[in-house]
Amino acid sequence: MFEACADPKAIEGLTWGICYLTSAKHLQFYWSFVTVLLLLAITAPTALGMGFLGATAARSHIAPVSWLGKIYIWMVRGVPDIIFFLFFVIALDQIIEYSKSLFVCQDHAWPWQGLEFRVCPEAKVPLAKSSAFWHQAYGFMLAVVTFAIVFGAFVANVIYGAMQAVPRAQLETAEAYGMSRAQVFRRILVPQMWVYALPGLGNLWMILIKATPLLFLLGVKDIVYYARELGGSKTQAYEYPHGDWRLWYFLGLMVFYLLFTRVSEIGIARLTRRLSHGQATAAGEALRKAAA
Repeated sequence: MFEACADPKAIEGLTWGICYLTSAKHLQFYWSFVTVLLLLAITAPTALGMGFLGATAARSHIAPVSWLGKIYIWMVRGVPDIIFFLFFVIALDQIIEYSKSLFVCQDHAWPWQGLEFRVCPEAKVPLAKSSAFWHQAYGFMLAVVTFAIVFGAFVANVIYGAMQAVPRAQLETAEAYGMSRAQVFRRILVPQMWVYALPGLGNLWMILIKATPLLFLLGVKDIVYYARELGGSKTQAYEYPHGDWRLWYFLGLMVFYLLFTRVSEIGIARLTRRLSHGQATAAGEALRKAAA
């Protein structure tokens, strides 16, 4: 980065520290924080949408649709996250490659050869000659889909319970005034259920934040990957030799996650107060008494 850093083994003191913290690998480490934030920014609304659809399907009066929503909630929540993350990503990758092989491979051979899954080189996703960026982007896409499906099931369960918590008398009153089932759902049920769902959704957001290190298991070079790589002891064969500094790197990650969760708690608390205004809930009553 700097001219003084051209020969790392010839510098020492503060200059060595500045050069070390601005090395190419450290810059990748800093960018990996953006990867984590990007995962959260994409996964959270996607999981929320999938959860809302799952909860709506589970409440459907059409039996097959209701079964589909309940099976989605039950199956995903019933499988340990670590197993789902390791199995589903492999299965999804193989489904994508097999589907592509049907169009680009000439022999259309069954890809399973004993216990090995093999397709023609043209069907690999991404291709072997693709740049490292596309391999990382593909792995990130698989991670987003997996996170969205897993947490979407938990969101669906929370939203389903919140919908059940909305007083039935209010829904019946709306129907008595001539509202259709769709109008009751859109104007009465959905606006009020968010108040009941927010505590559970807030907890899921915290769990999602703490689950981001699973990117490391999915092959994405995230902050855990770089903390381990940079913190591990380096011999004289490396540019910046040092001892085992993993403790300090992981302490830095702990501070990052603690600050992130604290900011999230403040944001969730403010959102809860805003949604509770005028609602017939304990939080709404507390706000009315405080304003009186």
